Amino acid sequence: MTPEFAPSHQDALPIWPVWQGQPVPDDADAGTWPESCGFEGAAGQSCLLPDGRGGVAGALFGLGNRDRADRQRFPLARAAETLPEGIWRLADIPEGMDARQAALGWLLGQYRFTRYKAGTGAGRARLVCPQGLDAQEVQAIAAAEFLTRDLINTPASDMGPQQLEDAARALADRLGASIEVTSGPALLDANLPMIHAVGRAAQAEPRLIDIRLGDGDGPTLTIVGKGVCFDTGGLNLKPGASMGLMKKDMGGAATALGFLQMLAGTGAALGRRIRVLIPAVENSVAGNAFRPGDVLTSRKGLTVEVNNTDAEGRLVLADALTLAAEDSPDLMISFATLTGAARVALGPDIPPFYCDDDATAQAIQAAAMDAADPLWRMPFWAAYDSLIEPGIADLDNAPSGGMAGSITAALFLRRFAQGAGRYVHLDIYGWQPTAAPGRPKGGVGQGARALLAALPKILP
Repeated sequence: MTPEFAPSHQDALPIWPVWQGQPVPDDADAGTWPESCGFEGAAGQSCLLPDGRGGVAGALFGLGNRDRADRQRFPLARAAETLPEGIWRLADIPEGMDARQAALGWLLGQYRFTRYKAGTGAGRARLVCPQGLDAQEVQAIAAAEFLTRDLINTPASDMGPQQLEDAARALADRLGASIEVTSGPALLDANLPMIHAVGRAAQAEPRLIDIRLGDGDGPTLTIVGKGVCFDTGGLNLKPGASMGLMKKDMGGAATALGFLQMLAGTGAALGRRIRVLIPAVENSVAGNAFRPGDVLTSRKGLTVEVNNTDAEGRLVLADALTLAAEDSPDLMISFATLTGAARVALGPDIPPFYCDDDATAQAIQAAAMDAADPLWRMPFWAAYDSLIEPGIADLDNAPSGGMAGSITAALFLRRFAQGAGRYVHLDIYGWQPTAAPGRPKGGVGQGARALLAALPKILP
C-alpha cells in the first residue's frame, strides 16, 4: 500500500474541520442541518452535508476540545477512515489546527496490513494535499512509516533474520546504498561474539546487517536497530502470554530501516553520511543456546555475565554499538524494543529516550511534540552504574531487584557507545495496543519523525 494524496480535482468535496463548541463556518452553508444531526464537533464526529439532489455536498468533521487537543493525535485521520469513498479537500483550516499534521494523519489513517487477508481492496476517502505543503515530503514520511509497520506486523515465520536481511537489501537497492552482511560463524571471525551467542541456537543464522548511504565529508549519523526477529526468552523461557507479541521484538530494526527511508525520501540524507547497523537474530531454545550464568566476552573486550537469557537485546546491541563507535560518528542513535520497565513507567505511547548532551536532548524533546511523535527524556543516572556490575564479570545483563530497568539497560548500552560524538538511545514499544487516529492496532514506528524534525538542529 502506498500513501498518496489525491490529484487536485475541481469536484473534490469540501471538509470543514470544527472544534467542539465552535460555530460551523458560514461558507459551509449548513443551516440547521448539523444541529438536527446532533453534530457538536466531538473528536472524530462527522456530518455529511446534503446537496439537495440526494448526494453529498461536503462534510463537517469534529476535532474535539481545542483545550485538550494534545489528547488526540491526528484527529483528522478518522475522516480518512469514516468518510465515503471519493476525493476530498480541506475547505478550512481553523486556528489551532496544524495543516501538515492533519494531512500526515490522513495518510497514516489509510494504513492497512493486507498481506494475509483477501478482500481488502475497498475504496477509500482520498485527500487533496492542502496548499502550501510539500506533498512529496509528507508522502515520503508516511511511506517510511508504512514500511516500519509492515515489517513489525509480519510474523516471524515470514520475518526471520534472513527475511529482515532481504528487506534491508531491497531498501538499500532502492536508495542506491551499499550493504554488507556478516552471518553465522563469520560473526566470530569478525569479532562480533555476542551477536553470535544470542542467535546461534536458531535455525536461521544470526547476522549483522551494515548499510551505508552517502559519501564525502558531511556529518556522520549512525543508526543501530535491535533486530530480534522472535524472542522466546531463550532458556529463561517466556510464558506464553509474554511471547505472543514477540514478533515485534525487531521493532527497533524496523524503525531504523523506516528512518533511513524517511531520511532519503525527504532529502534529509543529502550532505550527510548515514550508516545503519542491524544485529538480526532469533533468540531460541536448543542444546547450543547460551545459558544463564555464562560469561560472554564482547567485541569491546568487556565481559558480561548472563543472569537472564531474556535480556538478550542489549547483548546484540552492545557488539553493534561498539563497531559503530569505532568510526566515531558525530551522532549515534539506537532504536530498541528493550525493556518492559519503559512501558510500566510511560505506557505504550511515550518512549523514553536517553542522551547526555542537553542541547541535543532539548532539541529532540521540542521536535517530538511538534511532530506529534512524543518522546520523554530519562536520565543516564550514573549512581545506578553499580547495579550493572556483578561480582565475576565487568557487566551484568540483568540486574536483580527489578528497579530502574530501562535506566540500567540504557547505562549498559552506553558502556559500548563510547567513541561516538553524541549518543541517543530510544527504548521504544513498537506496537499500538488499541486503535487510535492514524494508528491502527499493530506495529507502529516511534521516534523517527521526531528525530527527522530535530535533525537540522542536532546534525546541521
